[in-house]
Amino acid sequence: MFLNLFTELRDAGVPVSIKEYLMLLEAMERGVAEYSVDNFYYLSRAALVKDERYLDRFDRVFGQVFKGLEADGGLEAQDIPEDWLRRLAEKHLSEEEKVQIEALGGFEKLMETLRKRLAEQEKRHQGGNKWIGTAGTSPFGAYGYNPEGIRIGQHESRHRRAVKVWDKREFKNLADDVELGTRNIKVALRRLRRFAREGAATELDLADTIRSTAGNGGMLDIKMVPERHNAVKVLLFFDVGGSMDDHIRVCEELFSAARAEFKHLEFYYFHNCLYESVWKDSRNRWKNKIPTMDVLRTYPDDYKVIIVGDATMSPYEIVYPGGSVEHWNEEAGEVWMGRLLDKFHKAVWINPQPEGRWGYYESLKIMDRLMDGRMYPLTLHGIDDAMRALM
Repeated sequence: MFLNLFTELRDAGVPVSIKEYLMLLEAMERGVAEYSVDNFYYLSRAALVKDERYLDRFDRVFGQVFKGLEADGGLEAQDIPEDWLRRLAEKHLSEEEKVQIEALGGFEKLMETLRKRLAEQEKRHQGGNKWIGTAGTSPFGAYGYNPEGIRIGQHESRHRRAVKVWDKREFKNLADDVELGTRNIKVALRRLRRFAREGAATELDLADTIRSTAGNGGMLDIKMVPERHNAVKVLLFFDVGGSMDDHIRVCEELFSAARAEFKHLEFYYFHNCLYESVWKDSRNRWKNKIPTMDVLRTYPDDYKVIIVGDATMSPYEIVYPGGSVEHWNEEAGEVWMGRLLDKFHKAVWINPQPEGRWGYYESLKIMDRLMDGRMYPLTLHGIDDAMRALM
């Protein structure tokens, strides 16, 4: 059983080593999991997964290996450790739920019946009120209804009456090809770091304090140093409005993560394409426009530029004067993009649009060409690549 977990994780692309697998076996021999499904899950995850981007894959594989159903649809009783289910149920069932279980004859009867069904059933079953399958009223299976049951092989609850959800996945949306939450965006942004100590001396320098005290005949000589922080300077441009309304949540998460990670961060808003002006407050943007040329003159060229937008617009908005949908622009958007990229050589475009759709938009192809191929999807892997490009 444990060997299946190891091999399936390897097949799923999770980099698990023999050493980690042997460590898991040793922990099991020493009784670390204590016959608990929850304990075994967290133990195996801690032993076998060393990068949080693989947590989602681990959950899928763990559910597949231990959920009681083989990948080809066959059923074997030994795939579900009965004592684990029993202990977990005793731990999590409320008194009311235990009374409901008694309606079937008690949990012992429920588990005994499950064991018999697993031993007797030879193929997939749908409908009905006895076999383990789908869309029926049996106490065992998925996508059906029974007042007291064990859910096996179902993605999520429907009637919320299962006694035990065997294959519940605790972690989702942590793979490297999905959109992210703020915490995971912070992890990806941390690749772009260059630490420095600047400002007032507010942090104890322990090594220098010990050295100075020893050289001072044992008299305490405290040494302080400035706080260590990320010295990278970032200029952030956000596309807002129009089609970007569909991506507000994830862009807010990216903005929040960037402000937490970069001490030197300046941001501006634009719509669709960069033109002669940008703004900082969308509520008063027509009154408080900031000339783009002023932005180019204000910040030195050691700033890293991150542009966030879906690049979904009419191609005319990029390549022709007057192409903007909101005002008459004297110069084409690509002219302003060129000025920005000529000033800041380290620049990337992060696109919340799923990468599989990029080929359907001519404007997106044009913008990717202007960025010299430095357009990346708003995924963990995409942000990681973008930060590498900015280093």
